[in-house]
Amino acid sequence: MLDLFWAFLRAARAGLRAQHALALENLALRQQLAVLKRGTRRPKLTHVDRAFWSVLSCLWSRWRDALIVVKPETVVRWHRAGFRLYWTWKSRRRAGRPKIGAEVRQLVREMARDNPTWGAPRIHGELLKLGFEAGQATVSRYMPRRSKPPSQSWHTFLLNHAKDLVSIDFLVVPTATVPILYVFVVLAHERRRIVHVNVTADPSARWTGQQMIEAFPYDSAPRYVIRDRDQGYGADFVHRVRAMHIEQVLIAPRSPWQSPYVERVIGTLRRECLDHVIVLGERHLLRIVRDYLDYYHESRTHLSLDKDAPVLRQRQSREDGSVVALPMVGGLHHRYVRRAA
Repeated sequence: MLDLFWAFLRAARAGLRAQHALALENLALRQQLAVLKRGTRRPKLTHVDRAFWSVLSCLWSRWRDALIVVKPETVVRWHRAGFRLYWTWKSRRRAGRPKIGAEVRQLVREMARDNPTWGAPRIHGELLKLGFEAGQATVSRYMPRRSKPPSQSWHTFLLNHAKDLVSIDFLVVPTATVPILYVFVVLAHERRRIVHVNVTADPSARWTGQQMIEAFPYDSAPRYVIRDRDQGYGADFVHRVRAMHIEQVLIAPRSPWQSPYVERVIGTLRRECLDHVIVLGERHLLRIVRDYLDYYHESRTHLSLDKDAPVLRQRQSREDGSVVALPMVGGLHHRYVRRAA
């Protein structure tokens, strides 16, 4: 009895398999017939047709027997292409390391550009202190690649040495009483500050050396002084400067462009002050120059100082009051401030 029962199950399963294979064969033939009825001389298969045969090749082992429109190798190629597309889609959807935002990428580039000697560990540490979560390897990937060894800019180099540099020069001023007067100018490169100025009709080497002592009393002398090759800097001047442990840097003959800062200051002093007055004598000239230097240091904005004065000038707001003009240098220039009514 039991053997009869198992024989019946095997027969039923074989019948179901035969019906299933027949149904798949009919489906395959109907699909190809629909393709041939599309009304074109050489019907083109769509993505739906390719997907149909790719799926059918996985469900039915005898799919090759019912295939007429294309070759079996074509169906195999479609199946492999679909397999690649599936895994490409699956890998894109896979959760991985999150991408960093555009703000962080831009900040990494700015840090690398502004700090040429910094590497990925230093920049990564700065980002962590700023609250950005990013890996060091990610920071290294977004850093710009340099074709040359890292080096500071000339601007940075000059700023680091500006505190130890001063320039000196003479300004010639014609007067109404004395043929010519000489204005001696000592300019500190840091913040373009004129540390000393004096007037004389006889610029001897002894007098010029004494001006250096008055400009830098005690231990305030700079490391280098830049000057031209004027004969007024004689032996007495050289001796005094060496005693102050200042090294002289002489520019080339007839090359004022090699000392541009003090030349620019002298030009400014001429255009904005001395070209507008008649000098009556040494005391008159010294008073005018000192009045202008008060305006120059405390009020006049400089392009090289980001439009600030050599002596830091506080920025005012509209709530501080109305704008008031304060005459300076005898009314030749003005300073504008806000004062409460």
